[in-house]
Amino acid sequence: MDSIIYLDHAATSWPKPPGVLEAMQITMEQSAANPGRGSHTMAVKASRVLFETRLQLSKLFHIRNANDIAFTPHTTMALNMAIKGLLKEGDHVVATMVEHNSVRRPLEYLKRTLGITVDYVKVNDKGELNLKDVEMALKQPTSLVVCNHSSNLLGSILPVEEIGRLAHHHGAVLLVDAAQSAGILDIDVERMNIDLLAFPGHKGLLGPQGTGGLYIAPHMDLDPLLHGGTGSQSEEKEQPSVRPDRYEAGTPNTAGIAGLRAGVEKVIELTPKWIYTHEWNLTQRLLEGLEPITGISLLGPDKGMPRTGIVSFVVDNHDSSEIAFRLDREFGIAVRAGLHCTPLAHYAVHTEQSGAVRASVGVNTTEVEVDSLIRAMERIM
Repeated sequence: MDSIIYLDHAATSWPKPPGVLEAMQITMEQSAANPGRGSHTMAVKASRVLFETRLQLSKLFHIRNANDIAFTPHTTMALNMAIKGLLKEGDHVVATMVEHNSVRRPLEYLKRTLGITVDYVKVNDKGELNLKDVEMALKQPTSLVVCNHSSNLLGSILPVEEIGRLAHHHGAVLLVDAAQSAGILDIDVERMNIDLLAFPGHKGLLGPQGTGGLYIAPHMDLDPLLHGGTGSQSEEKEQPSVRPDRYEAGTPNTAGIAGLRAGVEKVIELTPKWIYTHEWNLTQRLLEGLEPITGISLLGPDKGMPRTGIVSFVVDNHDSSEIAFRLDREFGIAVRAGLHCTPLAHYAVHTEQSGAVRASVGVNTTEVEVDSLIRAMERIM
């Protein structure tokens, strides 16, 4: 393909580590049978792929029992599993104004169908949360607190551990959307008071699309979202009680999960600390380069503050989609424009009409690529 400067890692990381494709190809060639559905050699090999991937994810997220991880096709499925599997008629939920539609839409659906109530805690114009506002929202009996670990628009990082402490103090469960943090920020589910962790395989974990998962704490029991074949307790008419089978009906994406294992192994090798520092340094360089350009307004935390590898901005008198189109066609730079499936965050920072241009860096992003975006915006303006 033609040369491209890829700055859309918040959507999907690219390129993948070489081991990802290799692992997927080997799986397709040698163990492309149904895991857990047979005792022949290929089926056993396929089961081993899933088991080893769970082990690597457990190591990364500090999870004691690998069977507490259920594989899903993406974070959206994981969030739906958690939200719809937990909430009952009349429950109260506390969420935030930086939630993705993968959280907001299931909640709004349950408002309509189950009569749940939801409080969306406000954030300031940097995407920062005041814990006193969370505590205020928890004054009424609450079943679930759900929060984005890092905003996919602003790059701001929420204090998950403290939010979880408040949630548990008030008898609520904490669900964390780690779409922008898994593989980039250190996640320790027990230390951070996380009961449910939804994560993608195709972003910071460097795996292929069509992979992801949901960590379900051992004390939690969710109503399964899907019902069907699991290869276990087949004589029973209900979903099996054993994990992870209870939450994994149907044939899994074994080749994709093999690729995910390779991606996670790369993350563990590099360490989230190194990845975060690398991406943070690049975002600071981008902020410093864009800030002096007349007509550009930067979103998210100020320079020098913690943030993930996202820099979003608004351009005066220009539609965000126009800027993204020109960056692609004139400069070969791939970014994202629009509302980024998070209208609540745009309402919070008053960009719901304009949308924003979002550049997001990754493990392989270089200073040269960041500088290319800065020069391109100078020319556009």
